[in-house]
Amino acid sequence: MLKKVVNNAAEAIEGIASGAVIMLGGFGLCGIPENCIQALVQKGVKDLTCISNNAGVDDFGIGLLLQTKQVKKMVSSYVGENAEFERQLLSGELEVELIPQGTLATRCMATGYGMPAVFTPAGVGTEVAIGKETREFNGKTYLLEHAFDSDFAIVKAWKGDAHGNLVFRATSRNFNPLMAMAGKITIAEVEELVPVGTLEPDHIHTPGIYVNRIFQGSNYQKRIEQVTTSKR
Repeated sequence: MLKKVVNNAAEAIEGIASGAVIMLGGFGLCGIPENCIQALVQKGVKDLTCISNNAGVDDFGIGLLLQTKQVKKMVSSYVGENAEFERQLLSGELEVELIPQGTLATRCMATGYGMPAVFTPAGVGTEVAIGKETREFNGKTYLLEHAFDSDFAIVKAWKGDAHGNLVFRATSRNFNPLMAMAGKITIAEVEELVPVGTLEPDHIHTPGIYVNRIFQGSNYQKRIEQVTTSKR
């Protein structure tokens, strides 16, 4: 059995160099790999291509990497909560590829399954389809979308063990299991690292075969992207 447990985020991101293509799990601010993002900021790697559902907010998540100008390209689905992202996009400092959310998930899944591409109806007849191959099936037009080619996938789970088996909690499951399958090297940070044999096999969401490195993180923030309260 390969040793997968590392001491901290700094050790976990070893080998991530400038110019790397990285997948980052999470949806909004839920289930994001906070410790690894902070370690990437401190490491100072640049020209990163980040594949993520969103770009975080200005002072949290991937927004921290945008603040320090470490991201060259964002491949995302929803980016509306980050003012610095908007500024860099409009100024031409940041390359952006916007993808329908279902297509983003399916391309992650295709990578994990070893499929080179998938056909999807999402985006047909829009700017998303420009320059892409289309094909008709049963009278309906579909776009050819390629699987991702990422160097690393970084995910965050609720619990994990030394073999890399992961359990996600509620909404934090989101893109994490799909991206865990898709990285050439998958790094998992967990809220609790438990002994092997502790996790109920039927409750494991991502089997350890997909995970290369794992560590127990700390100081997690349970932040809400937008707080809306009733006037009552």
